[in-house]
Amino acid sequence: MYLEFSDNNGKKYIRLCESVRVYDETKKKYITKKNTVKNIGPVSRFDDGKPDFAARLKASFLAGTPIIEELKPYVSGKIGKETYNIQLLEGTDDCVAEPKLIANSLLEGILEELDVPQLIRSYKNIYRVNYDAYGFFKLLVFGRLLNPASKWSTLKQLQDYYTPIIKGEVNDYDIYRALDFIYEHKSAIFNRIDRKMTSKYHRETNHVFYDVTNFYCETDDPDEDTVLEDGVVEPGLRKKGVSKENKKQPIVQLGLIMDQEGIPISVEAFPGNTLDHLTLADTFQNSVSSLQNGKSRYVFVSDKGIGKGSAIVYALENGNGYLTSRTVRGSAEEEKAWILDKDGYIQESENFRYKTRIVRKTFTTSSGVEIPYSEKVLTYWSGKFYEKEINEKRSFYEFAQKFLENPDGFRYDSLDRSLLKKYLKKTVVNKKTGDMISTADLKAVINLDLLKKDFELLGYYTLATSEIHMPDRDMIRLYGNLVEIEDQFRVMKSTLETRPMFVRTREHIIAHLTVCTVALIVLRMIQRQIKLKHPTDYDVFSAGLSADRIQTALNKWTVERIGEIYFRFAGINDKDLLLILDSFGIEIPKKCYRLNELKALKSQIIISM
Repeated sequence: MYLEFSDNNGKKYIRLCESVRVYDETKKKYITKKNTVKNIGPVSRFDDGKPDFAARLKASFLAGTPIIEELKPYVSGKIGKETYNIQLLEGTDDCVAEPKLIANSLLEGILEELDVPQLIRSYKNIYRVNYDAYGFFKLLVFGRLLNPASKWSTLKQLQDYYTPIIKGEVNDYDIYRALDFIYEHKSAIFNRIDRKMTSKYHRETNHVFYDVTNFYCETDDPDEDTVLEDGVVEPGLRKKGVSKENKKQPIVQLGLIMDQEGIPISVEAFPGNTLDHLTLADTFQNSVSSLQNGKSRYVFVSDKGIGKGSAIVYALENGNGYLTSRTVRGSAEEEKAWILDKDGYIQESENFRYKTRIVRKTFTTSSGVEIPYSEKVLTYWSGKFYEKEINEKRSFYEFAQKFLENPDGFRYDSLDRSLLKKYLKKTVVNKKTGDMISTADLKAVINLDLLKKDFELLGYYTLATSEIHMPDRDMIRLYGNLVEIEDQFRVMKSTLETRPMFVRTREHIIAHLTVCTVALIVLRMIQRQIKLKHPTDYDVFSAGLSADRIQTALNKWTVERIGEIYFRFAGINDKDLLLILDSFGIEIPKKCYRLNELKALKSQIIISM
């Protein structure tokens, strides 16, 4: 038996139902029918006013301890041990185990919490889509989370789930029509998720994190630009650019906005040859409505490759702010002198010190007006950062250190020349010596002052913000959280296998990136729930449980049919899976289950606010 909530003239009622199997003479097979055991009454009579009453009532009934008296007579039999009469016929498929995935129950429960199915179904009805748009959307998201594969291979995964993911007849080419559908409603999907995250889960966007990465494509040929009917040139997405993975194939740039809990807000795709800082304005203009021009004030946090030039102007011109890193070695001499000046530093420990100052600056608006503003600059020296810089280029720094200590006592070969390229004085050229030059000549071409200054700047880092009243430690903490968005890019490229991208049209590429981002949101919601359920075990910005371990654990959560009407769980004792289920309040008593009981598991899911 199971509980069902129904509407009657706008009023919700609770009723107790059961599924029975009867033999259909017409179809010549057993079918499942629903019977109403008892109408319990209106929800308003029993609702205790606490959050998620319906989910808690269903979960308590399944556990045999209902939270309302009217249901207790119907669970007395559950408290005792049930005996299962299962008959298997030799030579039939029933004698062979065929585990099916049931992790989609949790994943779909999260999508429902984010109002995604309601949105997609409403657009399906409005635009009279003749296939199961939400079913294909689910399949793409589930496939990306559990077993990333091509679109065709993902279609073949339909048989891996314990219940059908797609309703009705499946036309293989509908998966590409579904990609078109997702592309058309990308903004609506992210807006709906954002509204739910804000209203129910208290998402804050006064500080948002922004970064750019790129994904390579399974093609050697870049896309041609397209001239539209109005004469506007639409650049192709797959373009040759600077790949962050050093790939030679065409790439697509992706700008990702993330909230303070490390959950994606929105994404935007750009041609692969777009400079990072030129992506920010379009990403925020096309983002969720709350972040678009002037609708609410935010401070974007980014690294030095993005937080400059047009990105800064866009933020300030629209009344927003920024917090970004700044280059230390590439800064002006006056800035370097201030950084190296010991005066003004607050020494927190032998391995950390910092100081700040306010600088007057101006920016030029899009209409050419110069507007003055103040910027707070913070520089700090970190022993950990010093060691990191040393370790990244240890061979060069060891060589340079020896040279600075004894410039007369070493030989200069072609390898050393490449390492010292930035320190060579451009006004001196020795054409006669080739790859080997004398020590006397070497001292003439090496800029010793620049080399010494770079050594002195090891371990220093500089931040800048428009928020001059932001506390010093908040600047450091917020910028430190930017590393989380880099972790999300790693998850997209590894666990979710966002690249290489096999789809080729602009619409399908953007839809693919949208699906991957929604999958990442669901994954981050799982990690968020683990952290909230076990707050002492994890730091605020740690993963809770790594993406790979979550993926592995969810793939172990399977059921197999035994006999005509029963199922039993497999892999349920996995430590990571138990942690996930416990975090969402899902209990799996050791028993055999009917199909309706498996479907009701989704109602147990509790997501913390």
